[in-house]
Amino acid sequence: MTETSLAALVVDLDGTLTPTDTLVESVLQVCKRQPHAIFKLPFWLAKGRAAFKARVAQASSLDVESLPYRTDLLEYLRAEKRKGRQLVLATAAHTDIADAVAKHLDLFDKVLGSDENHNLKGVNKLEAIREAVGPNFVYAGDSKADLPIWRAAQAAILVNTSKPVAKFVREHTPIEQEFTANLNQIRLWLRALRVHQWLKNLLIFVPLLTAFSFDDLDKLGTVVLGFFGFSLAASATYMGNDLWDLDSDRNHPRKKFRPFASAELPILKGLAAACGLLLTGLVLALAVSQAFLGMLLLYLFVTTTYTWLLKSYVLIDVMVLSLLYTLRIIAGSVAASVATSSWLLAFSVFIFFSLALVKRCSELVALQQKGRETTHGRDYRAVDLVVLWPLGVSSALCAVVVFGLFITSAETQIRYLNPQLLWFVAIGLIYWLARLWIKTARGEMHDDPLVFAVRDFGSRITVLLMLFATLAAHFSHWE
Repeated sequence: MTETSLAALVVDLDGTLTPTDTLVESVLQVCKRQPHAIFKLPFWLAKGRAAFKARVAQASSLDVESLPYRTDLLEYLRAEKRKGRQLVLATAAHTDIADAVAKHLDLFDKVLGSDENHNLKGVNKLEAIREAVGPNFVYAGDSKADLPIWRAAQAAILVNTSKPVAKFVREHTPIEQEFTANLNQIRLWLRALRVHQWLKNLLIFVPLLTAFSFDDLDKLGTVVLGFFGFSLAASATYMGNDLWDLDSDRNHPRKKFRPFASAELPILKGLAAACGLLLTGLVLALAVSQAFLGMLLLYLFVTTTYTWLLKSYVLIDVMVLSLLYTLRIIAGSVAASVATSSWLLAFSVFIFFSLALVKRCSELVALQQKGRETTHGRDYRAVDLVVLWPLGVSSALCAVVVFGLFITSAETQIRYLNPQLLWFVAIGLIYWLARLWIKTARGEMHDDPLVFAVRDFGSRITVLLMLFATLAAHFSHWE
């Protein structure tokens, strides 16, 4: 470590103090609040980068308090501040954003940012730094654009820089401190894709299983292809949803750790990946059939409408979620070219409505435990639990009743050799659904009941026993 305690410490914002890009986030916010502004962006950019940043800053109101910040760097800066060292925030972000960040952190003595006429990046930033603090300074940055500043600095602080950039800086400038983030990129992308959510798309196989046609290899292969097409397209919507919900996710106790909300993955790469996944999913869906592609497009339309509009309306959001589950089953029926019974559709609507309410109630319980009463970005309040509890439990019981009626139907008596064994499935459903609601009431439920069911030993055993009872009811015949 180089002794530079008397030199001013100049800190970059985007990618350094915060791992995100405030300009990209501001543009995303503008598009979210004013969708028609998407067509204005090229004209704003045509006036120059500095003018573009100013116009975007005026049209947005970035919530700097919820931005992710590098805690290790902040701790270091606060320690240097206590020593009496001068701290300067110098960023290419617009001065409105820079001032808001400085005010929130209450740490910097001076703030340098871009205005409508000057884009404070590279050499321009170096000139502004020299004018503000003189030639003796230490610079904390992260990217290749900071190389001219590091070469002119007394010492450098490297913040999660790439290996080539770090190597170049070490050859030309003494290193005061380094901050690295050893993140598993593959794991981060798998989390962003929400691969575990692909389990929901196993519902596509349900019509094939209920028709007991899983020995038809042609149909099975077609459904497998449809499963991957649906899953890739669904992952694209999950990523789009995460990017759309950055603000609300950052105010959520658990969702704030998602890859995009925490800025562990960059927004622009997320957008590119989502587009690629969506295109691939659509191609696979078309390979199944035009009808299946139509089902996937309908799913995408509904889920996009949910993300942009419907998710902010109380109860409507959970109703749409339950319908999206049922839509997967219908898509599976189309892919396998098998009929779906009205019993299955009615059962799926009730059970998935209950599971959607489990998700909302678990969020409200977590909110209540933190002493908060309202959600961010959704029209739910903790007091709503008195209505949501009975609604969710009664919906679960309705699903069991529908299943019981299915057992006694003439259709079931024909298709199952021993349909009475299906009552064991009904008992399993009662236990499993009641278990989910008890765990929710105790505050032990994951944000997603599906994730909980996969991790919970009792749920796994119950589901396996229900599956075994279903197969026994179909294939076994007791005299």
